[in-house]
Amino acid sequence: MAQPVIVELHDVIKSYNTGAAQVQALRGVSLSVTAGEYVAIIGPSGSGKSTLMHILGCLDVATSGSYLLDGDSVEELSEDDLAQVRNRRIGFVFQQFHLLPTLTAWRNVELPLCYAGMPKAERKRRALAALEQVGLADRADHRPNELSGGQQQRVAIARALVTDPAIILADEPTGNLDSHSSDEVLRLLDGLHRSGRTILLITHEADVAEAAGRVIQVRDGKVVDDHEAADRDHHLHPAGKPAVDRLAVAKRKSGQSGRAESGRADGTTQ
Repeated sequence: MAQPVIVELHDVIKSYNTGAAQVQALRGVSLSVTAGEYVAIIGPSGSGKSTLMHILGCLDVATSGSYLLDGDSVEELSEDDLAQVRNRRIGFVFQQFHLLPTLTAWRNVELPLCYAGMPKAERKRRALAALEQVGLADRADHRPNELSGGQQQRVAIARALVTDPAIILADEPTGNLDSHSSDEVLRLLDGLHRSGRTILLITHEADVAEAAGRVIQVRDGKVVDDHEAADRDHHLHPAGKPAVDRLAVAKRKSGQSGRAESGRADGTTQ
């Protein structure tokens, strides 16, 4: 039996007016995602992938074209309806985690349920269940500053899961993590996919994109390639195949910039 289509975009255009000029960020994007797919959307800075993420997440609306989310026409929804869609039908995971520092892990996870008006006892039950699903049941009462970066991102994933959304939309979820934590997050997303979740992953990194089952490449506001990943398990960085340590790379770049400006040769940064 064929899986239902969860996301369907047809000829989506998004334009912005900047003074006298008009910039077209998306130029006739069409794509569809079926239930249970794990899809990565990849593109360099300025490609339109962030604008596409905003459209998919109902954070913005298209200038023209159509978007069906789980069978409903998004462009026909009111602002209040869109807010409900974002709260209940899309689970967001962001690069910066967006956890409230004064709240414990489980209270961060329950926030979407608070906005939905769910009773307190049921909120806590579901929040704890979501934390158990991401392997953090023993960290439920810890605040964000008591958790590693990888653990904070797993709390964010639990928060995305707690409403049982139609899709999980992950925007650069490994961007602030070292290689070990990145691998943990990618393996967690893979496990969620294997359990039947529909996942859309936005990234600019090819190795992260290839962890998905399907890769859509965006450039100049258009879809220029759409293919199945060749070897997903390889790109999940098993033992002996280390991932790129993104924080280390960023620090090295920062250090090189600092040395160029100061003329220091000892490799330290301010």
